[in-house]
Parts: sequence; structure tokens; C-alpha cells
Amino acid sequence: MFLCMMIIIANATILEEIEMNVQNLKLDQIHHVAYRCKDAKETVEFYTKMLNMEFVLAIAEDKVPSTHEPDPYMHLFLDAGNGNVLAFFELPTKPEMGRDPNTPIWVQHIAFKVKDRATLLGFKEHLEAQGVDVLGVTDHSIFHSIYFFDPSGHRVELACPDPKEAEMLERLDAVKWDMLEEWSRTKKAPQHADWLHAKELGKE
Repeated sequence: MFLCMMIIIANATILEEIEMNVQNLKLDQIHHVAYRCKDAKETVEFYTKMLNMEFVLAIAEDKVPSTHEPDPYMHLFLDAGNGNVLAFFELPTKPEMGRDPNTPIWVQHIAFKVKDRATLLGFKEHLEAQGVDVLGVTDHSIFHSIYFFDPSGHRVELACPDPKEAEMLERLDAVKWDMLEEWSRTKKAPQHADWLHAKELGKE
């Protein structure tokens, strides 16, 4: 009996130490985000020309390092600013890439921050001059966005902060948990922050 109690106490102590250690674990930042692309060269040319990204490096193997399975690939890395890296894989031996038919095309996207509205409009003008179809500017209140697609069909967003971003973020922060709980129960859009898209959706 005594031995059992000692084992229980020891296990409880170990679990408590593990929990304390877990609380000290923090992520530094995103190392990179990777997507598939249809053509490696076309992808690099698009992002360097359209968004002025720097082509950082390329990695190519005939076997996948993590799984060791034979699968030739080209892995591209592009500088997305501020230590963020956008990566792509071209997989020539795999079936043609597709997308989830049950997910609307506007849902999955890559969003990049730009400094201000003047920069956002500058990118819009540049992209359209290069023949890229651009949607927006869309008013999200806390930020303003334009949208377009890269050559592989990935939706890309450029967003600039609103001058009153900090004030609006405080309002959103105050209701985020209430909104999440209500959504979890009802699966209907909570109205705590319906002011956010009131202008864009004509609800004012």
C-alpha cells in the first residue's frame, strides 16, 4: 500500500513538472509555410515580379527526407518579409494538383501585410498593369485588402492596417471568447462585432 502511494505521488510530481515545462514552451515564429505549385520557375517568376519577393533558395531531391519515399521534387523558398518565408513544392510525378471541391475558393489563401493604403494601391496598379485580375479594395475595417490568384490557383491577399486598427482590435479582443462560445453552440454568426463589415456589406 505504501509503495502504491509513493508511486502515485511520484507520478503526480512528474506530471506537474511536465505541465510546468510545457507552459514555458513558446514558438518563435513561422519557419515557413509550404504549398504545392504547378511549375517551379513560373512560380518564382510570378512572386519576384509581381510582389518583389526575393528568391531565397531551392532544394531538390529524388527521395523525401522525412519519409524516405521516392518522390522527386523541387522545393522553393521566397522571402515574404520580416523573417517570414513562403515555400512551394513542384511534384512532377504526381497527378495534376487540384483543390477541395467542398471548400469555397475564397477560404484558403495566403495573406501578406503591406505598410499602408498607398502601398496597397500601388500593388493593385502594378498587378493590374501586368494583366493580373485583382479584386478589391475590400473594407475589413481593421484592415483593407486586395485579392488575386497566383499561377497555381492559390488565392493571395495583400492587406494594409487601418489607421484606427489598434482601437478596433481592442474592441474585438473584448468579445472574442463570447463570440467563439456562441458560435460553438449555434453555428450562426454572432453579432458582437457586426460593425466590422457593416460598411463593406451595406449594413450601415
